[in-house]
Amino acid sequence: MTAVAFLWHMHQPYYEDLVTREHILPWVRLHALKDYYGMVALLEEFPEIRATFNLVPSLLIQLEAFAAGQAHDRYLELGLKPADALTPDEIAFIVQNFFSAQQQRMIEPYRRYAELLGLRGPVSSGPDVQSAARRFSTDDLRDLQVWQKLTWIDPSYLAGDDRVKGLIEKGRDFSEDDKALLRTVELEILNAVIPAHRKRAEAGQIEISTSPFYHPILPLLCDTEIYKRTHPNSAMPRHRFMHPEDATDQLERAAACHERLFGRRPVGLWPSEGSVSDAMVPLVAQAGFEWMATDELILARTLGIDFNRDAGGHVDQPRRLYAPYRLTVGDRPVSIAFRDHALSDMIGFQYAGWNPNAAADDFVSRLAEAGRRTTTQGGGEEPTIFVILDGENAWEYFEGGGRPFLRALYQRLSGHPELKTVTMSEACRTAKESLPSIFPGSWIDANFYIWIGHADDHRAWGQLAEARDVLESASQVDGKARQQAREEILIAEGSDWFWWYGDDHSSAHDQEFDDLFRRHLRNVYRLLERPAPDELFVTNISAGAQAASQVDPTGLLHPTLDGEDSSYFEWLSAGEVDVREVSGAMHQAERPRRILTGIRFGFDPERLLIRLDVAERAADVLAEGYSFALTFLEPEGIRVAFSGGDGSVRATVAVRNGGPDGWTEQPFHGQVVADTILEAAVPLADLPGAANGPAVSFVVTTNDPAGAEIERQPAARPVRVDLPTPDFEARNWTA
Repeated sequence: MTAVAFLWHMHQPYYEDLVTREHILPWVRLHALKDYYGMVALLEEFPEIRATFNLVPSLLIQLEAFAAGQAHDRYLELGLKPADALTPDEIAFIVQNFFSAQQQRMIEPYRRYAELLGLRGPVSSGPDVQSAARRFSTDDLRDLQVWQKLTWIDPSYLAGDDRVKGLIEKGRDFSEDDKALLRTVELEILNAVIPAHRKRAEAGQIEISTSPFYHPILPLLCDTEIYKRTHPNSAMPRHRFMHPEDATDQLERAAACHERLFGRRPVGLWPSEGSVSDAMVPLVAQAGFEWMATDELILARTLGIDFNRDAGGHVDQPRRLYAPYRLTVGDRPVSIAFRDHALSDMIGFQYAGWNPNAAADDFVSRLAEAGRRTTTQGGGEEPTIFVILDGENAWEYFEGGGRPFLRALYQRLSGHPELKTVTMSEACRTAKESLPSIFPGSWIDANFYIWIGHADDHRAWGQLAEARDVLESASQVDGKARQQAREEILIAEGSDWFWWYGDDHSSAHDQEFDDLFRRHLRNVYRLLERPAPDELFVTNISAGAQAASQVDPTGLLHPTLDGEDSSYFEWLSAGEVDVREVSGAMHQAERPRRILTGIRFGFDPERLLIRLDVAERAADVLAEGYSFALTFLEPEGIRVAFSGGDGSVRATVAVRNGGPDGWTEQPFHGQVVADTILEAAVPLADLPGAANGPAVSFVVTTNDPAGAEIERQPAARPVRVDLPTPDFEARNWTA
């Protein structure tokens, strides 16, 4: 029998400014409405399934405050304010920020929410926002206030709660009473999250583990110089940070928090970002933790081996990977488990676009095959496969918030003849093999580059170290103020601030994360009655995933549509947009194949002309089952898809209809050819409403053979190009 240990990691950084008491971003509250409650509540349907939920204390204490009505964020306050009392600035904020949800799964399925997004259109600057805000009536704003929260409500409520079902069915023209009703549901769910976990834990179905309190990288708190183990020639922060006592404090606080909330001290630890080193192991043991976990690449580096996978994704040394180990650094051992990052990433990144039943069948077959291969390899022990991943962000990309997939997965695992689910403690009790040391690194590439490898990271670590030194020297300051300043330091030690620095991850809220990090450090100086360094008032962001730069067309186009770059001149007057890789909140150990490399666009007198450059021959990519689509925001609700095979390429036009499948197919009267490149001419007549607007705007998506979206370009904002006027060429004529 093969044991399968799931660990669902639930985490948010600490968003509250301890001076103003405002929570800067709403993600604790919104994810609690869906994932933090629904993920554990779902297990009541499957009593045979056992799992581990890792709940980070920085999330839990904010959740407590929101559940008690003692916390506030601007999104919450403006969502509850009467729509007819909103000021112009508040309206602009709502119009800009109340669409922060995954568009395909959380906006487009709801006709009114999608309609409001179309009314807003793309916004990239202050004038854009102000212009969009003027298009919203009071009724539009009230509907947006409701939908911004309603789309986050747990799927079980959407399906079974009459209050929520009534709001969904109503769809539009909401009242202030509807908003109050939704607030009642919100508080009900917020107050159910912690009891739901405690109930499942007391029933023995789940284990609740923890992470260091504010989610810091423990090895870097112990000593930032550990980074040189993997990057000996790297530049480093201007001041070394070495405070293992802070690491101990973060661990002790985490254990105490869980004991208060769940009635027992946790015995398991997911160290933040799976980050380990020899220096942090004794601290973990001293805090009473019996097991911890990290990534398979750490095990490979520790053993001095490589884990290779065949074409089916099966690891070549399963007996070494699919077992817990005993790690002894100092005088107290800790069990340690290593996640299969390929299997974990299948859930986190691959299955979102699959049919839920097909995805569950595929995953369970992979687990069973991995168990068989381990048994065949010998060793006598039953294998244990560790599947560890983010338990919240992935589900935004799944049908039904991931519940259809999870139900299908749990159904297949319940009573499976070869597989049994176990908690992490149950899995780690079987540890036999010992490790005398551990390679220092995180779950990403077995190093700490994400958090200390960029110039922006270096600046931030230097600022943190200097503020920490000021705290040490401020012995004469009032004890309460010193305690508050220390709390600000501990918050600033969290990994999330450093995650968003540099060019490998970006979101729409980079500026807020940067500002909040520096605000925590400024608060340290304020509390200690010291002047804050000037640089803490200036952004640390020097690079990042910014909006792609766009060059507009300079003339009408008349290319020969043959799928070849046949002439330098035929696309010379086209517009062009940068195509670049942009990562988001989740990091994938093995990135999906990158296909699209260039987008050019323009017009002839009657058609929108598109050229897509790909990393490989376009016809071959289409023959493999990949496809491309133009998804329009202006005119809203139109999609033109290109697919092919057997040497041909097809185009289809679909218009959103709000029906069960969401789209109605329309005839395509244009032309599309693919060979080395893909060239297409889309008649403006095929884009209802285009002729009446000043511009068209669109994004280009790439979908894999299963239909899952793997690329969206541009990533930050759509291509937007003005329709040509009669004097277009005269205005752009050059000699």
